[in-house]
Amino acid sequence: MRLPALLLSITLAAPAFGGVSEALEQDILPGFAGFAEAARTLAETAEADCTAPSVRPAYNAAFDAWLAVGDLRLGPSETAALSIAFWPDDRGFTQRTVTKMVAQQDPVVDDPARFAEASIAAKGLFALEMLLYDPAFSGYDAQSYSCRYVQAASNELARQARALNADWEEFAKVLETAGAPDNATYMSDDEAIRALYTQLLSGLEFTADSRLGRPLGTFDKPRPKLAEARRSGRSLRNVLLSTEAAEQLAHTLVDHDLPQVDAASDNIKKAVQSIDKKDLSGVSDPQSRLRVEILQQQVQSMRRAVETEIGTALGISAGFNSQDGD
Repeated sequence: MRLPALLLSITLAAPAFGGVSEALEQDILPGFAGFAEAARTLAETAEADCTAPSVRPAYNAAFDAWLAVGDLRLGPSETAALSIAFWPDDRGFTQRTVTKMVAQQDPVVDDPARFAEASIAAKGLFALEMLLYDPAFSGYDAQSYSCRYVQAASNELARQARALNADWEEFAKVLETAGAPDNATYMSDDEAIRALYTQLLSGLEFTADSRLGRPLGTFDKPRPKLAEARRSGRSLRNVLLSTEAAEQLAHTLVDHDLPQVDAASDNIKKAVQSIDKKDLSGVSDPQSRLRVEILQQQVQSMRRAVETEIGTALGISAGFNSQDGD
């Protein structure tokens, strides 16, 4: 007679999960739709006036929208994301490719079908960043080759965003039907939610190790030129928006409060406000470097908070390697 009461008490004590459907409907799918809309606006803006000052606001809005979902690297994003945002690029492929295309006035920009097949270093957000912000390129006029290049890259980004949004609408069905007899990708609902949890952790890890770790380098050899989107001065903003996206995803995965995750997010915002150089170029100065290191520590703290408040409830121990695919 005591068994139902015991089961009820266990149910009430266990953390409740919002689940895969909630994450998709409230966060992920609106995020990809928002990116597709922002990329469409970017393409329309470039068609109307391709000069750098005119295009930059729409470009930054599209980059903002991308960061809401850009750290998700599963399903259709596994391959598509790299073409949209080719970074890290330690060997400078984007700079070399854009320089060569402009110097040779490569006619591929005048053929949308051919440009869609061009190198990932020739297109996407970072090729556009170079054209719009690098002093070596950004002074072009409306009759120039670079103008046509910006239009081609903007239109191609809009095409990719539309395709990715459509692909995610289909892939969402795979996640939502996890455990169904005909679902060979996710054998149970648990596998699907663990997949999203893994993406949440890996995104935070990428922000700490790459967005911040790469420009930090070492104390003796800081590497500010490796900062993401440094030419457009977005490096610090990208850290902030990517961690805000992680916090949002965390909340849609669960139905209980996440005080440690929220506290870490607040600390990240405070740390961001203390940093003057938005392109993270201050890592070469000891005092400024310390502030960036503190920010990195706060991002790492958010990752640990996710492990504690979500991973533990999933039965995943702290120290779980989000890069090994488990």
